[in-house]
Amino acid sequence: MRQRKLLPALFLAAATGTTPAVAAEIGDAVHGAELFGKECSVCHRIGKGARHSVGPRLNGVFGRRAASLADFSYSKAMKRKGNDGLTWTLETLDAYIENPKALVTGTRMSYRGLADPQARADLMAYMRDYSDRPQDIPEAEPTARRNAPVLSEEVLALRGDPEFGAYLSAECTTCHQRDGSDQGIPSIAGWPQKDFVVAMHAYKQKLRPHPVMQMMAGRLSEEEIAALAAFFATLE
Repeated sequence: MRQRKLLPALFLAAATGTTPAVAAEIGDAVHGAELFGKECSVCHRIGKGARHSVGPRLNGVFGRRAASLADFSYSKAMKRKGNDGLTWTLETLDAYIENPKALVTGTRMSYRGLADPQARADLMAYMRDYSDRPQDIPEAEPTARRNAPVLSEEVLALRGDPEFGAYLSAECTTCHQRDGSDQGIPSIAGWPQKDFVVAMHAYKQKLRPHPVMQMMAGRLSEEEIAALAAFFATLE
């Protein structure tokens, strides 16, 4: 990804006291505007005079707590994540655009996700033009990109043992219902395995905000997460 190649330059600028040009550090905002029109504008508005549509307006989204606009009716899942502390930064927004349901379980957003990391970077470069503090992007909060590894293809390709997952699941099902019912805690029964794995690693890397889940995911190995994913995928 182009923005990763720029990280050493940012550190060098900080060390030498020079000021890097940040306008193009995330991606290509012109291409991002085209992507917004194709991928987002059916449900979202951004820019001068933007109003809510199917989804909330996206002006000033960077640094904003999820589900925090008082004049928009958010889903229960998004409100829950906002209460957990989810804030839209370059990192969390990137994860959400890539796979909305992996970051916010039960979101009403039906968007399939944008797999291409450079396309997501370009889209966020466009959206940052309507941030409250675009000059802070990307090397300062709320739009700093953490220099952390993404999940490897090997991790995503792991095939877990459902029986081992069933054995491990007792701690999970003290809160999550096996029958798929939502009793104040989202259902994870029948989840696609990839979504489960991505979500658990998001807790493990402290990308998803929830201290208990972060602690529990932090204790699990990659194989154990894969086994749990395989087990819960078998539940209806």
